[in-house]
Amino acid sequence: MVSRKSSYLTLLVREIIFLKYCIGKYVVLFFYPLDFTFVCPTEIVQFSDKSKEFADIGCQVIGASVDSHFTHMEYTKKDRKKGGLGKMEIPLIADLSKDIARRYGCLIDHGDDNGVAFRATYIIDKNQVVRHISINDLPVGRNIDEILRLVKAFQYTDEFGEVCPAQWTPGKKTMHADADSSKTQEYWETEHDQEHK
Repeated sequence: MVSRKSSYLTLLVREIIFLKYCIGKYVVLFFYPLDFTFVCPTEIVQFSDKSKEFADIGCQVIGASVDSHFTHMEYTKKDRKKGGLGKMEIPLIADLSKDIARRYGCLIDHGDDNGVAFRATYIIDKNQVVRHISINDLPVGRNIDEILRLVKAFQYTDEFGEVCPAQWTPGKKTMHADADSSKTQEYWETEHDQEHK
C-alpha cells in the first residue's frame, strides 16, 4: 500500500462534504478504535488542536472510527474535562459499515476487539499516493508532533528531491540519494560522524 495511489481516498472524498478541502493537499487520515474511550480522546484533541499547524503546510487531518455520526456529535458535546472532545477543528468520519477501515487494512478481525479499528495513521500526498502507514495496537497513543514532522519531511523530499535522515526537522541538513553527491559526502562528514560520538 505504501507508495501506491490511494484510490479509496478518491472514493472516500467524493462521498463526504469536505471534498474541496482535500484536493491538491496532503491528507493525514487517522483511525481510532471507539468514541467515549480513554486513549482516543487524548489523540483526537491533539490532532484537532494542531490542525492549524497541519493546515499551514497544506495538509488536511481527517479522523475516522466505526462509530456513527450521532455518536461523534455527542462526543464533541462532552467536555474535555470529562474525557470528551469539545469543539473539533477536524472532520470525523463515521465508518459504521466498517468498509473504510477494512479497505485500509486496519480493522481488527479477531479477539475481544473484533470489529474496531487499530490506531492507524496514513499520510497521503497531494497526488493521493500513500506515503506512510503506521499502526499501533490499542493501548498506546500516537505522537502527533511526529506525524506533523513526517508530513513536512515528505513535502520537503517532494519539493527538493533530497532525502531526509533520521530525526530530520525543517532547517536540518539533508542528502541526495547519490553516493557521489558532494551534499551527501558533506552530510556524512559533518553530521553523521558527529551523531555517533
